[in-house]
Amino acid sequence: MHFSALEPRLASLPADVGEQVRAVRGELRDRVLRTIQAAMGAQGRPLSGGQGRGLALGVRTAVDAFAGAVAEPGADLAPTRDVFVRLGRTEYREGHTVDALRSILMLGGRDIWAYLVDRELPPDVLYVLASALFGFTDMLAGAAAEGYLDEQRRHARDWDTTRRRLITLLVQPNPGVAAIRAAAAAARWPLPESVAVVSVEGTDGEHVARLAGSGSIATVIDDATRLVVPEPGTPGRLAHLASVLAGRRSAIGPSVELAAARLSFRLSRRALLLQQDGVLPAEAPLRCDEHLVTLITAWEPGLGDRLAARHLAPLGAAERDVLGPTLLAWLRAQGQVIPAAAALHAHPQTVRYRMRKIRRLFGAALDDPDSRLALQLALRHRLGPG
Repeated sequence: MHFSALEPRLASLPADVGEQVRAVRGELRDRVLRTIQAAMGAQGRPLSGGQGRGLALGVRTAVDAFAGAVAEPGADLAPTRDVFVRLGRTEYREGHTVDALRSILMLGGRDIWAYLVDRELPPDVLYVLASALFGFTDMLAGAAAEGYLDEQRRHARDWDTTRRRLITLLVQPNPGVAAIRAAAAAARWPLPESVAVVSVEGTDGEHVARLAGSGSIATVIDDATRLVVPEPGTPGRLAHLASVLAGRRSAIGPSVELAAARLSFRLSRRALLLQQDGVLPAEAPLRCDEHLVTLITAWEPGLGDRLAARHLAPLGAAERDVLGPTLLAWLRAQGQVIPAAAALHAHPQTVRYRMRKIRRLFGAALDDPDSRLALQLALRHRLGPG
């Protein structure tokens, strides 16, 4: 880009105007630097150190480019623009807003304008210079914003990478303490004593982590968001998380020591899959600790079916729908007929009659603790937890 593109009328100005402005560029630099130094000092940001030297360089570059371009409107502005793109990047890295740099540019532009007005130049010349100056200032502000946003996007990608690496390490078997500490340091994440890993349907991990707050970090693994919540036992933390995830299929893994994060991850991952398959209720969120029996029996696909087929074999197809619920109610009532009948909304004599048939089918298995446990798990799998 050339200056003439910002203000074509510059080319029609008398040649001596450009020479006058170029002749005072040193004085302009000093004046603008003093103004900006005073403004930044009031903000607690002195023009010293690496960042200060960068801003001072930007001021000198801008003043020199403007003064030179008034004399030579065809001058290339790309080098000056590049300086302000870099300054925008620096502002982001230093933790400032791009508005701070824009304010500095506006201050500098007004200072140069005030100086030019004092030179008693003709009004038509001043109009052209004003248009060129403030167009130039806007161009530099745009370059700074471009650099700022580019750095912000790069930084976001870097943070996503470091967080993903940390979370991936946490959920791997035996990742090693040193590796976790290094990854946590890179992600600037203070290592907690305990965590809970939450699996959430969807891939908007950054959004979920921001809503969860409290130092939670997230990434996407296997097409679902995995959220790591530090110190989940902190009062109110899981309640807040439940409100954040309300209405959204999700599973909260158990609270565990940091070294056991993989267990919390595996349980929440499996629970979310079982929710999606309709095996576990679509609670939002579901707490894994409240559904451990289902998670155990449904962990390996086909395992629960095999358990049921083996231990419920004595029940014929015709008897299964009636005798199965009766046996499950009796097992849950620890062999007591009255509570079992109440659970079934049946008469106790009916339950006694059915149990006589069941005892003929299963025999001594009803008196063996291990067999009774297997029967209860098999029936629970076949009939559901209700």
